[in-house]
Amino acid sequence: MELLADILKPTKLSDVIGQDHLIGKNKILSTLVKDNKMFSIILYGKPGIGKTSIANAIVNELNKPYRFLNAVINNKQDFDIVIEEAKMNGEMLLVIDEIHRMNKDKQDLLLPYIENGLIILIGLTTANPYHKINPAIRSRCQIFELHELTSADIKKGLKKALNSLKDVSIDEDSLNFITISSSGDFRSALNLLEMAYYADSKHQIIIPLLESIHAKKVFFHDKDQDGHYDVLSAFQKSIRGSDVDASLHYLARLIEAEDLDSIYRRMTACAYEDIGLANPGMGPKVMAAIEASELLGLPEARLPLAVVVTELALSPKSNSAYLGIDKAQNDIRKGSTGNVPNHIKGTSITYKYPHDYPKYYVKQQYLPDLIKDRKYYQPKNNKYEENLVKINNEMKKD
Repeated sequence: MELLADILKPTKLSDVIGQDHLIGKNKILSTLVKDNKMFSIILYGKPGIGKTSIANAIVNELNKPYRFLNAVINNKQDFDIVIEEAKMNGEMLLVIDEIHRMNKDKQDLLLPYIENGLIILIGLTTANPYHKINPAIRSRCQIFELHELTSADIKKGLKKALNSLKDVSIDEDSLNFITISSSGDFRSALNLLEMAYYADSKHQIIIPLLESIHAKKVFFHDKDQDGHYDVLSAFQKSIRGSDVDASLHYLARLIEAEDLDSIYRRMTACAYEDIGLANPGMGPKVMAAIEASELLGLPEARLPLAVVVTELALSPKSNSAYLGIDKAQNDIRKGSTGNVPNHIKGTSITYKYPHDYPKYYVKQQYLPDLIKDRKYYQPKNNKYEENLVKINNEMKKD
């Protein structure tokens, strides 16, 4: 039996669900395919959001020789065969799944052929390529991040899938159930839909049937399926606003939905975006709570989560570091950079080593001339930052 996910495998980019920033009208990948041109790329993002679908569509539309390999399953001999085929054809599109797990032997084998264009690599990974992929491979590829699919994306894809199923009966609430339960993974949504379809002889898909298949509880925040994202937003904003009761309320809703991953991400964002230098110990505390939650599992995971969310909400707040890095990045994006001063370049012999001076400070210019007077960091009014600034000022006194 051919699986629904295989039946619906996209043959062109316009069939892919979501990812309009890459494959929408006049976007980068759409334009390259339209011009019958492709470069080595790496696609990364969560499972089930379209990496393989985009790769399938690209190789189909370009109509060039191609092969699919897996960095773990396929051995070095398989890679040798692909290279020989590429030499015979003059070019080869090579899609490598789990590219972050490709060992050094395979990398060394491919590198010269990626370099000369004989192999056009399309790497697929759920891992952040800036952390997990060998720099030699990474530097030869353009990296594109896929965005999480929205509930509207998932539902659109499900409705399209229903057209491939005969005599199916499903109501809006059941569609919503599948959408929410998928947690943004379209492949997971398709698998649940297909199993429910075959689990009932009359092909009637209703919530009790879905609940019997999908053991994880699905919590409907409200009738609007964007409600889940609204709750996530309310969770972070309640912490930011120092409302401990609201923070615990939205935490409880997310725990009932068993959406621990989203809780972890939002707490971590709060610790560094909203609390920041006003209480810098919160970052490690959040990570410790996440580790404890993973160790305990639900329902006990609610205990460390409640403790750390309570402290996040009650903590003093500062977004000074967040605002500072935003200002610095804006300068760089606008081209306001300039050259690194000569005396702090790696080959400089005029660099003054601060440890050789009293108070470990020496007055010398670090920013480029173009922005030498730029101030990115503006301290907020809290004891920790006030003390940091005081210590820093004392260092700089003659």
